[in-house]
Amino acid sequence: MPTLLRIDSSPQTRSRSFSRQMTDEFVQQWLQKNPGGRVVTRDLAATSIAPLNAEWIAASYTPRPSRDAKQVEVLKLSDELIAELKTADEYVFGVAMHNFSIPSVLKLWIDQISRAGETYSYENGAAVGLLRGRKATFLVASGGSYEAGSPRAAMNFVEPYLRSLFAFLGVTEIQVINAGGTGQARHGVARETILQPAIASIQGAFEAVG
Repeated sequence: MPTLLRIDSSPQTRSRSFSRQMTDEFVQQWLQKNPGGRVVTRDLAATSIAPLNAEWIAASYTPRPSRDAKQVEVLKLSDELIAELKTADEYVFGVAMHNFSIPSVLKLWIDQISRAGETYSYENGAAVGLLRGRKATFLVASGGSYEAGSPRAAMNFVEPYLRSLFAFLGVTEIQVINAGGTGQARHGVARETILQPAIASIQGAFEAVG
């Protein structure tokens, strides 16, 4: 049974979040293509994730058999989040652009799951990603337009960062679908109108795979 891991990172509720509406659509399309498939949802806005500290770093670099009870507890959430990644065959992320980059909760999540020996390792001095064979889709909502070729493209640090990070972890099959111009909603443009191109792209991606 295929498993999709859905990760939402917007602090907004579904009725106000463009990225959550995009992940809703993606999940609906995915389930149609994968009847009987399982969807695991991780809402980062509802998950309490602390910044990394010296205690966490020491625990993560202590070999598993040598960790004491406190170190095991320190890494409990990290282990849980990594298990979700390893169990899934495919990932979809709802990402709101915040100050030209990713939401802070998504960065905290990335820090928790980027662990040597768990999601990447080094062989002969070269980094090797341990999440190979999986696909990731990033659904990005931004107030303005930051897509390639636009005047503000150089200010888009979301896509290059996520592509680089996940390639490092072994996920090289990556697609990014953007919903730019969501700020138009504050000027009376209907949400459905703003989202229509992105929703069409999501539906088209599933039609393309047959």
